[in-house]
Amino acid sequence: MKIAILSRNARLYSTRRLVEAARERGHVVRVLDPLRCYVRIAPGAVSMRYKGKALRDIDAAIPRIGTSSTFYGTAVLRQFEMMGVYTPNPSDAVLRARDKLRCLQILSAQGLDMPVTVFGDNPDDTNDVLAMLGDPPHVIKLNEGSQGTGVVLAEKRSASQSVVEAFRGLYANFLVQEFIAEAKGSDLRCFVVGGKVVAAMQRDASAGEFRANLHRGGTASKADLSAQEKRIAIRAAAALGLGIAGVDLLRSKRGPLILEVNASPGLEGIEAATGVDVSDQIIRHLERNVKK
Repeated sequence: MKIAILSRNARLYSTRRLVEAARERGHVVRVLDPLRCYVRIAPGAVSMRYKGKALRDIDAAIPRIGTSSTFYGTAVLRQFEMMGVYTPNPSDAVLRARDKLRCLQILSAQGLDMPVTVFGDNPDDTNDVLAMLGDPPHVIKLNEGSQGTGVVLAEKRSASQSVVEAFRGLYANFLVQEFIAEAKGSDLRCFVVGGKVVAAMQRDASAGEFRANLHRGGTASKADLSAQEKRIAIRAAAALGLGIAGVDLLRSKRGPLILEVNASPGLEGIEAATGVDVSDQIIRHLERNVKK
């Protein structure tokens, strides 16, 4: 099988591990910077080139597309799909997950629970929007942030209004959510591959921090999930159309709540915390789905 990994940096841990896992199983693998791919679109004659050479006979593409290259990266991924290349995470699924508002709307339509979320555009409506959410603390987050960036905890109503005004001044799209105090700065990262949770870790925020992201100094340990937590993670990935997903959950008084779904989840933290060879699981998933 010939596999393309769409990644802007071949030295990143996740990219390197996928390359190693693919080669260990006897596959030919190539890392392609999606921003160096360029396409030709014509009826019945779609094609793609990379650094001056045609891309042909690729069986599967694994997208590792960062937020800064979402638009172009998903366009390249879509071109691969049009060329008959299998991908576990189709371009539309990546876009659904990357847009936090759209993601939550899709999940809520499936009856999956999450922190109560509000969204509004006009400054004249800010007070009423916050009233719809309830008393602070409030979590205010950029709609397309990642790794905990663009996420602010406002402990007073006046602070919520100030942050909302600041984000609006930057013409940023953002959401406001209820703060789940009983989670105590911890969340669960459930790694879903092919409709199965293959690994899970608990992330705990560092002292004085409410975000559990490892990029924010959080720590990770292997987690034992309940049957309900596994079902929710699997349903969330399926609702968005993702074959590979990192589903983040909070443990709350009313049960597991979906925090977000990541279409390009990192491998370093989950493999280190659990000892599971997630990269190998991903390659095996491709093997099961690529038609030869």
